[in-house]
Amino acid sequence: MASFLFIAIPVVLAALGFFLFSQRHTVKKTPATLTIEESRLETIIDNLEEGVIAYDENFTILVFNHAAEKIFRIAASDVLNQSFTLKIKQGLPPALRPLIVILFPALATTIIRRSDPGIFPQIIDVSFDDPKLDLRVTTNKIADAEGRATGFVKLIHDRTRELALVREKSEFITVASHQLRTPLTGANWALENLKKENLTPAARELIENTMGALNRLSKITNDLLDVAKIEEGQFGYQFKELDLIPFLEDALSQTKPIADQYQVKLFFEKPKEGKITITADAAKLGIAIANLLDNSLKYNIPNGEVVMKLEKIPNQSFVKISIRDTGIGIPEENKSKIFSKFFRAENAVKTSVEGTGLGLYIVKNIIRRHGGEISVSSALNRGTTFTFTLPTNQAFIPAKEFAGGE
Repeated sequence: MASFLFIAIPVVLAALGFFLFSQRHTVKKTPATLTIEESRLETIIDNLEEGVIAYDENFTILVFNHAAEKIFRIAASDVLNQSFTLKIKQGLPPALRPLIVILFPALATTIIRRSDPGIFPQIIDVSFDDPKLDLRVTTNKIADAEGRATGFVKLIHDRTRELALVREKSEFITVASHQLRTPLTGANWALENLKKENLTPAARELIENTMGALNRLSKITNDLLDVAKIEEGQFGYQFKELDLIPFLEDALSQTKPIADQYQVKLFFEKPKEGKITITADAAKLGIAIANLLDNSLKYNIPNGEVVMKLEKIPNQSFVKISIRDTGIGIPEENKSKIFSKFFRAENAVKTSVEGTGLGLYIVKNIIRRHGGEISVSSALNRGTTFTFTLPTNQAFIPAKEFAGGE
């Protein structure tokens, strides 16, 4: 939320400035007053760290600040008062191609939308390979006094270095995790062999406890590896046709022995449709659902229940899956952070000391990679419901993974 405000506030400022410019011919002011206002606004815009591009309804560029020059490596004099079209002309200088894609996002081959269609400001992430650029673009309308759109202003935040640092960190985690796996496997193998020996009850219990600790450490290692791959955009997905109802039934069946240990009842509310087919990576989607079910059991109460519900969303090419529990709930102030890396709510830590705070982060990224969205609703000490969507139309699945894992 903080990053959104960081981007949105300058956009509002810039849009306000351009709105004042548009009033130049309708508001009676002295030339000197107008000159002072223009100078102030130009100074503010030119000193923004983000690139600012403004253009009219004919896609004629009116403003191209210093930051935009640095991002696109284009002089403002080369594009100001120039009109651009959706069609990329033959022989166009390579330096102009990223700019045209930013003006016309429909041309982008790698794009992820961060806002709802038709709602302003529009926020998208766009990546380019040559030159390497990772940009977050926020677009807002410029309106006249009657509210008619007379143009648009784009704020461009260059995330190239940020994501490069994320990739470097992920590479380090990957190497470290792989190095941990070998001794963990060796220690586990040694303990498995010791269990076959004639041991005293105390020694056997010690081995069992040690193996439990090693298994938990292995899970942490695997979670770290998964997060590193997600942030590198290399988690690796294999999408195939999937019959969703038996898939979810199997997930619940595998969870039942654990649910019995927690004394929690499992229920599945099936849709009216006898069959729902989606395109998905069954292994990755299984990881997401297993994480959600595991949380619904771990933070539940004895004799509680977990209800999984599957339904088609009317008039949309999406299904909705919800997992509702009767557990401890999530404090209101923690809901916005629940999908963040390494975050665990205070009451969750008190209930179960074990946990890395990576599970829901992984879940969120798996769902988004499938073209869906996930949300949470909760009441403290009354339960939590995680709800996520999945598309039934393959066209809604992103064409590729995105680095950054957001």
